[in-house]
Amino acid sequence: MKTSRLLFFTIGTSLVLASCNPLNKMIKNAPLVKYNAEPNPIELKGDEVAITFNGEIPPEYWHKKVKADITPVLIYPAESATPTEKELKTFTVIGEVVEGDGKKIAYEEGGKISWSDKVTYEPAMETAKVEYRIHGTFKKKEKDLPAVKVADGTIVTQLLVKGDERVIAGKDNFVRVTPVSTQADIHYLVNSPSVRSSELRSDDLKALKNFLDSAEGNRIAVKGVNVSAYASPDGELLKNENLANDRAESATKAVKNIFKKALKDATLADEGYTSGGKGEDWDGFKAEMEKSEIADRDLIIRLLQMHSDVEKREQEIKNLSKTYKSISKEIMPKLRRSMITVQAEKTGYSDEELKTLSTSNPEVLNVEEILKAATLFDDLNQKLSIYKAAAAQFGDDWRTNNNVGFVLFQQNKLDDAKMAFEKAAASNEPTVMNNLGAIARLQGDVAKAKEYYSKATGAGTEVSHNLGIINVMEGEYAAAVSNLSAHGNSFNLALAKALNGDNDGALTTLDASEENGTGLGFYLKAVASARKGDAAGATMNLTKAIQKDASFKDKAKKNAEFIKFKSDNGFAALLN
Repeated sequence: MKTSRLLFFTIGTSLVLASCNPLNKMIKNAPLVKYNAEPNPIELKGDEVAITFNGEIPPEYWHKKVKADITPVLIYPAESATPTEKELKTFTVIGEVVEGDGKKIAYEEGGKISWSDKVTYEPAMETAKVEYRIHGTFKKKEKDLPAVKVADGTIVTQLLVKGDERVIAGKDNFVRVTPVSTQADIHYLVNSPSVRSSELRSDDLKALKNFLDSAEGNRIAVKGVNVSAYASPDGELLKNENLANDRAESATKAVKNIFKKALKDATLADEGYTSGGKGEDWDGFKAEMEKSEIADRDLIIRLLQMHSDVEKREQEIKNLSKTYKSISKEIMPKLRRSMITVQAEKTGYSDEELKTLSTSNPEVLNVEEILKAATLFDDLNQKLSIYKAAAAQFGDDWRTNNNVGFVLFQQNKLDDAKMAFEKAAASNEPTVMNNLGAIARLQGDVAKAKEYYSKATGAGTEVSHNLGIINVMEGEYAAAVSNLSAHGNSFNLALAKALNGDNDGALTTLDASEENGTGLGFYLKAVASARKGDAAGATMNLTKAIQKDASFKDKAKKNAEFIKFKSDNGFAALLN
């Protein structure tokens, strides 16, 4: 009897104590609490996963004397039998009479809770899940409330970014047809329009004849001749104007004879000559005075500036009688002249000639010619050989080593390309800075790449494209859209638009990009369609992606972008 009474008392006491523990009631009513995480699925942005945790506590749920620690736990990979568990920041909730730190929740009113945390991304987190683990305390009693899953999967769409950095070749300045000219003067005796035989033997005329004799061999074709004749600014104005006209006529006649002998059958037609008298040569007078050591030089120059009337000007100078004698002897004879200007065009090597010479005898080419020649070949090894020849001859021109690096980059020889770019880097050319930035980023040094890009301003839209790739990697999607847009439609621009919420823009950009019709292009279209909530579009595009590349099927199975369509029969059948 005593034993029975003791057992009855023990059981009864236990039931009373259990009924007095509010944690039991909270466990029973746990489904009434609304827990969630944002975003859900969680999303990789930059190199981190940032999550905001929320909870909505209903009225008459949270006991006044209960304290609970809510710990979000990231579990990955979720399907593993032995997943990794990473605890995130714990949030403490306390009843209204509990002392200490924590979010106080009133029993009658209930309330909301919210906190945030982030974690560095690991590849296994792609199939992660997040659950709340809640440990409650009432006085000295402790209990774990049921764990609650609040997020399923990790969106890692930014990892689709292509490492398609653009490097830039140094452009050649080759011009096939360039204007050339030569000039000669015929001088006259005072008041004479006659061309003296001694002038035809002058150094100026000899040089003109040599130019004409060598024109054909130097690929030079004469296009025209201009004769401008002058009189010295002394004497009657009208007489000097007529004298200048006569000198233009006599010089033109003399030049025609020279051309007839030098060019033979290629003599210029009459319309190839232009001539005219220019009157008194005051501009030439001023220029010669400025170079001279004649006394009163500065005074005479001021007189030229003071008087626009040429007769007044001449008289004032003649008043300086002693000085004027020096002027008549040293300056005036140089102004009695006809100035002959031969206009011609020099034609450079043809494309075929450039190609032949660049491979057989590159030493005869100048830097512009050899850089141009390299662009005429499609084969990368041929281009590389020519650029190396250019660098051997013209290594002080940054474009030569830069372009060696440009081709090596196309061949995916990044270490060799880096060495070539570094040889060109002494120039501090923005183009070279961009190219070194591309190498740095591809080799994993994002900070160094950004440093180089900051020095590449003005090199071209390629710099913006390359910065846009880093923007995507760092989760700066609006900046990525802006930068990538500068270089035209591309896969990465479409990706940035999708990540930035412009899914229609992403689809349009993909249609105009180099990835249109490829497996990767269709896969991103499926993602953009999924983000729009378009199950049919997601299914259609993913089908096409898998048809192009079967590996996209396994990729889609893990992709949290498609979680919401797992209950869609058509979509689910595609992945089975």
